[in-house]
Amino acid sequence: MVWRGPASTSCRIGLCWMWPDGRSQTSSRTHEASMSALAYEARGPASALAMDRWRRRSQLIRRLRVVLPAIIGVIVISLAGMVTYNSLAVGGAEPEEADAPIRLVNPRFMGRDAQGRSFVITANSAVRDEDDYQRVVLDRPAMVLDGEGLSPMRLSAQSGVFHEGDGVLRLQGDVSLNDQDATFDTGSAVFDTSTGVLEGEGLITGAGPLGEIRAKSYGVYDNGQRMVFKGGVSGTITPKSTR
Repeated sequence: MVWRGPASTSCRIGLCWMWPDGRSQTSSRTHEASMSALAYEARGPASALAMDRWRRRSQLIRRLRVVLPAIIGVIVISLAGMVTYNSLAVGGAEPEEADAPIRLVNPRFMGRDAQGRSFVITANSAVRDEDDYQRVVLDRPAMVLDGEGLSPMRLSAQSGVFHEGDGVLRLQGDVSLNDQDATFDTGSAVFDTSTGVLEGEGLITGAGPLGEIRAKSYGVYDNGQRMVFKGGVSGTITPKSTR
């Protein structure tokens, strides 16, 4: 490349280079500076706005990096506290539940006695004995004996005890015994499912087709076909013509 002087007055602004074939290249610093200034002025407001958005976004991200872990930590601590509290509460309640008696609502016991008669024992509620699991204390018990037969017998009382092991039902308080022909009231009754015998100690009064009767104890035998009264027995026989 050969250095030559300016080939044109248009090159006076900056340095010019002339190629051998006559082509020239001119560099003008004043022109480039003015163009840069114009570009900066054109981009200035947009760049400032973008920079402001970027700063705000960066601040939000920094805050989230602090706040989110804190929230997660609070949630984890809360869950751990709830689990610990529930475990302690359940653990503290276990001994009480273990010692509490088993309560039954509207219990029903069914079976057949030694003579093949069906029986159904019900109650408003029942509690199993803590010392003897097969012993059940009944509230307002009732029993239907031979409910499928021609003359079923029904008993009810204020309270009672049924032992599932030996099959004995003991009734106490305002015991009522009735069938299709007679009704009796007494203080207690014992029904043994192994023998099919119903007995009671204490005052008993009753009324039937033949009249009224009063005694101190009683027993029902032979599938309910025979009833025996003992102790101070007294009664009133109603003549057939007045029935």
